[in-house]
Amino acid sequence: MERCKKKEILSLLKTMTEANDSVVKALPAAPEEVNEVLIQCQDAALQIGTQLESFGEQYRQMVAVLEDYCEKIYQMSTASSDENLCRKLGKKIRKQLTELQNRIQCELPEDRKEVVFLPYKASMWDSLESVWRAAEEDEATDAYVIPIPYYDKNPDGTFREEHYEGDLYPEDVPITRYDEYDFENRRPDKIFIHNSYDDSNYVTSVHPFFYSSNLKNFTDELIYIPYFVLGEPDVENEEALEGMQHFCITLGVFNADKVIVQSENMKKAYVKVLTEFMKKQSGQDTREYWEKKILGLGSPKLDKVVNTQKEDVVVPEEWRKVIEKPDGSWKKIILYNTSVQALMTHNEKMNRKIRDVLKVFKENRDEVALLWRPHPLIEATIKSVRTRLWEEYKEIVDTYREEGWGIYDDTADLDRAIALSDAYYGDGSSVVQLCQERGMAVMLQDVEIIAG
Repeated sequence: MERCKKKEILSLLKTMTEANDSVVKALPAAPEEVNEVLIQCQDAALQIGTQLESFGEQYRQMVAVLEDYCEKIYQMSTASSDENLCRKLGKKIRKQLTELQNRIQCELPEDRKEVVFLPYKASMWDSLESVWRAAEEDEATDAYVIPIPYYDKNPDGTFREEHYEGDLYPEDVPITRYDEYDFENRRPDKIFIHNSYDDSNYVTSVHPFFYSSNLKNFTDELIYIPYFVLGEPDVENEEALEGMQHFCITLGVFNADKVIVQSENMKKAYVKVLTEFMKKQSGQDTREYWEKKILGLGSPKLDKVVNTQKEDVVVPEEWRKVIEKPDGSWKKIILYNTSVQALMTHNEKMNRKIRDVLKVFKENRDEVALLWRPHPLIEATIKSVRTRLWEEYKEIVDTYREEGWGIYDDTADLDRAIALSDAYYGDGSSVVQLCQERGMAVMLQDVEIIAG
């Protein structure tokens, strides 16, 4: 059965009352149109009655009122030529519906909120997790986590492999299959997304049903929270703001009812970028609109990384073999993060740099444990557009994994890697911000510097 909402029942009753008033005014001049309206009112009454019965026996008296209402509608339809009788029936119906609205307003329980979270990559779940946990703990809210399918894209934009990662989420997160939730009929109060690109991402795409342009039709409030954390911008630096445009000017930002960003300073940057963009497009000043829509409430990714403690992390046995010294103590763990952008920019030079970094850490493996965590979209990006670069990169990865002296982490759990690590080394990325939030030492690699 479709989920019942008190506000929807009250809305139907209001519509029925307005229809009753219009019917009385239209009789007897337009009997055919009147009968059509009366049939629609009767259908609405039956729908409300069914919903009220689902609440329990204590609402049976309200159902009886609706049954009597349907009888009066029938009498009105059969006596449409008797204007005097119809007016009397109309007055009784108006009184009946008004009393019923008041009773429902006072006696029916308040609506439960239904909130849906639509992550696509499990590794990005931390951008929604703390919001979901708050909703899950709210006794008046039903929260659903619905991982959605996504596709790698060919250079021409067509879809390649389909991916679904519903089995990669933490055990305490109940998962609902995307094809088992009826968005049209359930119409959740809120939908949270962390992908804002719709069809404009060149590397991957979520299923088109889950584009923000479509989802906004199935909820009262579509909310976008970025899956990334950026370095805090200087809002007076025009060059820095220009570099943020591809984060701010996306379909998800425009289609969402609310956009939640990592800080008030980041909100100022978004507002400034979007206001200037719209002014160039339409000549209008939209600052007030963006000020209300963009909220600098913080990123759930930061919540997650701060709350994940080393002692609470489950360390795989194969990782322990790399981390532990013969005496049982732990080596220093360095999180080595490589990005898509660096590989795409520097090509074979970046592969050479990675080889050199691995060589240095291998030579120092007795004192330092390397935890290599590449960006999860490296394969999807490089494989389809630069085949030779991908083959060389893959050979580096395969050799590293086969040798087994370091950790290769391609799991969805970024927070575990950060919690375990003592310092960060690698490319500039949103991971840098997360590590700095934990007070970790951070060093960015320079592709031009080769140790040996």
